[in-house]
Amino acid sequence: MSFTLTTLTASIQEWTENDEATFVAEIPFFIQNAEERILKSVDLEYFRKNVTGVMTSGNKFLQKPSDWLANFSLSFVNSSSENVFLLQKDVNYLQEFHPNPSTTGTPRFYASFDVNNFIIAPTPNSNFNVEVHYYYRPASLTTDDSGSTWISTNAPDALLYASLVEAYTFMKGENDLIKLYNDRYTEAFTRLKLYGEAVENTDAFRKGLVSYPKS
Repeated sequence: MSFTLTTLTASIQEWTENDEATFVAEIPFFIQNAEERILKSVDLEYFRKNVTGVMTSGNKFLQKPSDWLANFSLSFVNSSSENVFLLQKDVNYLQEFHPNPSTTGTPRFYASFDVNNFIIAPTPNSNFNVEVHYYYRPASLTTDDSGSTWISTNAPDALLYASLVEAYTFMKGENDLIKLYNDRYTEAFTRLKLYGEAVENTDAFRKGLVSYPKS
């Protein structure tokens, strides 16, 4: 079984027995929330990417890829042509470690600063070629009426039940039904993890350290 937007919309309407116009208009948002829940809960190798860029001398910020969801690693090539991995910390740690961003040095740490940028510490003292290895946010099923996605093809049950949780919450449905569909989602999600979750690399530099943006 694989869903398109059209078939998943029809299934949600059938399961909820609701074809009221306001409800139907909200279905794409139910699906998007369901996709986000799945993507933020499981690390799938399928959704990893590598991109290259440049850390600019005197600039403590590095722009994230436009489809960035969560980071796996960030490295740069130093003056000895060695590939060096930065350690991921939180923003507060970086600001305490390097309170004066005008002071430059060889980068050691990075953090997710906001939706669009990483922050680097110390502020780079030179231009460095960088590589970002990250989990990306794929195009939503809601962008195409007739197309399918990896999630709608490989995890249709998880997508359906997560969407139903969103739908019944919107409808202020019975708690028992919401719990039922949430339990079914959990079962389907567990199967997805067993099927496709990336094997965690325990190397100290590349063990993941994945931190998802707060909702």
